[in-house]
Amino acid sequence: MRLFRRGPKRDGDDTPRDAEFAFFSVAEGSHFRGQVREAFAERGLEVTVYADVVTDSAGRQFGLGNLAAVCHNDERGPRVWPKVIRDHVGMVLRTMDAPSALDTLPPEQIRSQLYPRVIGSEGLDRETFRYARALAPGLSEVLALDLPESVMILTDEALAPLGDVPVLRERAMANLRDLPVEGHETIKDAGGMRLEVVVGDSFYTASRVLALDTLARQVTGQHITQDGALVALPFRHQIAFHVIRDAGVIPSLNALAAFAASGYADTPGAITPYVYWWRAGTLTQLSDRDEDGDGLRIVVGEDFQDMLERLVARHPGDD
Repeated sequence: MRLFRRGPKRDGDDTPRDAEFAFFSVAEGSHFRGQVREAFAERGLEVTVYADVVTDSAGRQFGLGNLAAVCHNDERGPRVWPKVIRDHVGMVLRTMDAPSALDTLPPEQIRSQLYPRVIGSEGLDRETFRYARALAPGLSEVLALDLPESVMILTDEALAPLGDVPVLRERAMANLRDLPVEGHETIKDAGGMRLEVVVGDSFYTASRVLALDTLARQVTGQHITQDGALVALPFRHQIAFHVIRDAGVIPSLNALAAFAASGYADTPGAITPYVYWWRAGTLTQLSDRDEDGDGLRIVVGEDFQDMLERLVARHPGDD
């Protein structure tokens, strides 16, 4: 165990920051993009590198946001960035150059590898994803094909030969419910705060919000009450929730708001920094940015406020 070994050296926050990825210093951002260019060149592809994307001579674009976050979050530091970047570029190019799985896989196999995926709505082309289901402001559900090295988000055109979207979604939801729980931890304190945190390598860990009732039974052995649950899905590999049973919902809401914002920041596969009220499958946003944009605030409607007052009245010693 490396109890006393220092982490890899990174430029301090007092050094000038990269204009696109503020978690990098200017020097680190330059190093990162240089390694990206070299990785493509090693594959025989010359690219033009911009702040957040690279393009090749054929006009194909490769976004850098998730890769930059992966490098930033790798605890081994910049010494491993070249390998991380080479591996990622190799996977991307193999995926793009290979025949489409939609053309090579039998329809039934495609359906067996189909999952619903919750993503941030920003940048989602509604003309290409007309079937996408809005879950809450800034959140959408789409269908994805899970492949050995990648995840293919399916467009209207891709889904058309496979059948009706409601039937495909039902199959995808069944696949989601069958996923194993990879990692679970309960975080609690003496003040009544309690969070169930589920993490995993699966790209659909956060998407389990769509089957939160099933997930809650798997990790707690109990059903979600009629009052619902608080839930946060900061990035694709993590979901946290609190089943509402008593006045412990108040400290849990505050803790979950901070947890969501922290987990969302500078993370690959980021989804949302906000907390939601899950009730019978419907999501209601409970946290938002401060008016000055520097922090978060809790914003609740009449239904949630009435529930809080009822729970506090029932357990007056818990607030």
